[in-house]
Amino acid sequence: MGNAGAAANELIAGRYRLQEVVHHEVGCVCWYGEDIEYARPRLLTQTQLPPDPMEDWAGPAIARISHASELMGLRCPGGAASVIDVVEESGSLWTVVEWIDGMPLGEFLDQYGPLDHARAARIGLDVLGVLEAAHGEGLVHGELSPGQVFVRDHGGVVVSGYGLAGAGPAARIGAPAYASPEQARGEAYGSPADLWALGALLYTMTEGRPPFRDRGRPEATLKAIVRLPLRSPRHAGPLARTMQGLLRKDSRERLTGPVVRDALVRIVNEDPAAAQASLPQSRPAVHRVLGLARGRKNLGRVGLIGTAVAAAVAVAVTALAATGDGSGDDVAASDATASRTAPVLPTGAGNGAGTQPSGTASPTTSPSPSASPTSSSPSASATPSPSSPSSSSSASSGAGKLPAGFRVFTASEGFAVALPKGWKRLSTNRAEDGSYRVVFGADGDPRDLAVTYSTRVGSDPVAVWRDTVEPALRKESGYDRLGAIRATTYQGREAADMEWVDESEGTRVRTFGRGFLIGGGEGFSLRWATPAADWENAGNQQALKTFLATFRGLPD
Repeated sequence: MGNAGAAANELIAGRYRLQEVVHHEVGCVCWYGEDIEYARPRLLTQTQLPPDPMEDWAGPAIARISHASELMGLRCPGGAASVIDVVEESGSLWTVVEWIDGMPLGEFLDQYGPLDHARAARIGLDVLGVLEAAHGEGLVHGELSPGQVFVRDHGGVVVSGYGLAGAGPAARIGAPAYASPEQARGEAYGSPADLWALGALLYTMTEGRPPFRDRGRPEATLKAIVRLPLRSPRHAGPLARTMQGLLRKDSRERLTGPVVRDALVRIVNEDPAAAQASLPQSRPAVHRVLGLARGRKNLGRVGLIGTAVAAAVAVAVTALAATGDGSGDDVAASDATASRTAPVLPTGAGNGAGTQPSGTASPTTSPSPSASPTSSSPSASATPSPSSPSSSSSASSGAGKLPAGFRVFTASEGFAVALPKGWKRLSTNRAEDGSYRVVFGADGDPRDLAVTYSTRVGSDPVAVWRDTVEPALRKESGYDRLGAIRATTYQGREAADMEWVDESEGTRVRTFGRGFLIGGGEGFSLRWATPAADWENAGNQQALKTFLATFRGLPD
């Protein structure tokens, strides 16, 4: 399909400047772009709406996308693209998501060719984790294709496109070659359709082509999927049986998620070196666009001092002395404080660049922070959508307001974050080099939030957690990391998330940590800790989303 009239350098909604096409699908084009209001790189998906003036197709689609983004942000932070805005313009629906540090799987395969079975299994396992998180919420993707799976430069995947299925009077299948037989027949479909698409992705990764070729016309491709037999894979090795089990035309006979997971884990474990091999970096054009954000001058020492990884600080702060309750701190009495300070955020602050765990939830003061990397555990990391007059997203409808019971806390160190009512600074540790850790909480409340700033962290946020923080944590009673340390982006910065449990005074405690780098060896981390038994409590999830969405640095 064409680009429906959109062109490079065009301004969408008066705010998003198109840069370069990422990929095309039927009725849909994905663009690299720039949010000129905050000088942040973005990905924009343009979906053509039906030319029927009597029907409102955009309204339900916007609601569906916003709902899907919120669910995926809660259940699989960082695994699904973080939606920060959805707007309707000139007969098209534009979905704006956080920058993703990688490239679409289809583009990668075009440039570098098919993958060996171990590496394909590793990517498939990551995609399966996102699908399982969604299916647990009753959410079916319905449009999974190589254009909707982004392979990160440093490992892991991000799945985009949740909520786009059916953005018209009939089911719109963006990539017909990856549609399941039930979709091809126009029948109702559920999670087995996503598993078929996963099988088709695995087939494409190893064979260099989809299991049923795209025949130019969607109807011809869909007819072939229904009528023709599957061509046996030739290069899939031990993956072949799993592919064939996923590509059974009767959805009732298809392999289930747990069975597929066991098979993929077994293949990865048989050749871990190949499975974990680094992919080549994204093409220069991607980094050129990313430079739109990184090339801007730093507007303040704590330019979203939100950075890195509490890690090094954990070490640097060990011998620090507590320094009182932080004179000079201010808790905003109303939302006006947040609105007043938001415009002076430095580049990358508070405008959500990363993976947004709940793309549309919890309206907050700072425009759209994003959230996180992933694990299929329900850790939240959220980020509000930027508020813009042209935005039609549900998230933006509440922009500028905090969840009930939260107030903005402005710390004398040069950062701000929204905290639950009654919370205060419990302790502060400082080091001579300027590093510090501030812990917030309330008397009698077993939960706490620790904000750590370090002037001496490395260049890899994953390595900071793994090599600096985790060795110390292993000495804690009952320590157990939950899942992998996941690379992500947060407010346009390189970041990493880690979750773990340990014991404190006989109580099992679960902690979510996000560290992100701000350059020059500086970094920040946010750690949210709560009794493990209460982790999934709605109030706790809301609190974590709000912390991630509102944390920002203030200019010097």
